Amino acid sequence: MLTATYILVSLSVEQASIRMSLLAFQKYMHVQLRHQSQLNLAQLQYAGDWLSRLYQGGYWRKVEMYLIPAIRQAAPHADGLLNELNGLNHAALESINVVQQRAGAAIDQSELQAEQLCAVIDAFCAALLQRLEKEERELFALARKVIVGEAWFAIAYQFLAHDARAQEARRGKAQVLPFVLPAAGGSAETIANGTESASPVPPQPLRAQA
Repeated sequence: MLTATYILVSLSVEQASIRMSLLAFQKYMHVQLRHQSQLNLAQLQYAGDWLSRLYQGGYWRKVEMYLIPAIRQAAPHADGLLNELNGLNHAALESINVVQQRAGAAIDQSELQAEQLCAVIDAFCAALLQRLEKEERELFALARKVIVGEAWFAIAYQFLAHDARAQEARRGKAQVLPFVLPAAGGSAETIANGTESASPVPPQPLRAQA
């Protein structure tokens, strides 16, 4: 069906964009931390903020908002696959919590070094990249089998409405800041507006969503 093909191609484009964001962040952090050993508080906060942003962005994907609910309705037996996908989300969330917990502690008590931070980021990216691959190989194939007829048209309508809302929201909004790692002695606030802040507030740890 042409409608199903349109939807799955649209989702593949969305997947590719998420994958590029994950790989770009991973590469940037490796390059920036390559010759560094000790981390400062601003750098831990920065890493935690970007990991949180990338993680939370996953919940606004069309796969999560429209395709998975349609699959749940059409095939209750798909819980096994959906639980596997959710497990990969939990693995990524654990990486975020490691960074945020260290950022919430006093910097002189933190034992998370640059090499360890890179390993945490690698684990985060690996979990979400594995989820994207599993969605494309297994979830999309399952959708073709269990979603039929008018359900595809309903999803297509949701996609169009979603795109219209997203385009409207982008109007007048500032672009997302590029990756700019704070230098030693800087603060998390410096990342946002280029000014110094006396007491940056550590982000709160995220909690897994079912």
